[in-house]
Amino acid sequence: MIRKITGVIVGYIAMVAFVFISFTVLYLILGAEGSFEPGTYKVSTVWIVFSIIFSLIAAVLGGYVCMLIAKTKKTAMVLAGIVFVLGIIIAIPALGEAGVESNKVREGSVSNTEAMQNAEQPAITLILNPILGVIGVIAGAGLWREKKVEV
Repeated sequence: MIRKITGVIVGYIAMVAFVFISFTVLYLILGAEGSFEPGTYKVSTVWIVFSIIFSLIAAVLGGYVCMLIAKTKKTAMVLAGIVFVLGIIIAIPALGEAGVESNKVREGSVSNTEAMQNAEQPAITLILNPILGVIGVIAGAGLWREKKVEV
């Protein structure tokens, strides 16, 4: 039981760490001008494409790590469920703001922290994230194969 709980927790931590690191590096590469539409905090198309790719990779990594530790598909399904539920919980307030025109004006370069706090995702990415998370976790779990020891 401890191994299964640890698998879910460590799998989720692997996902969060990958997303944080990859998004930070992406922001450092693109800068504010490449990450956002001019003068706004609406994320650019380039950002959206890379965020979908990185989110899917993170989910695959999380599913694989979960299986590596827990060694059961049921546990990976628990992680997929948690990813879906948390994704929906995070998306609901943001979806409420998605249709509202923001008065936030972005001037020049902004810090990574300020960018994270003010970034405005389109509704479609907010909906896609939990779905892609589930698909990625299941795919990552499917990549794991138990090594058989020949005697």
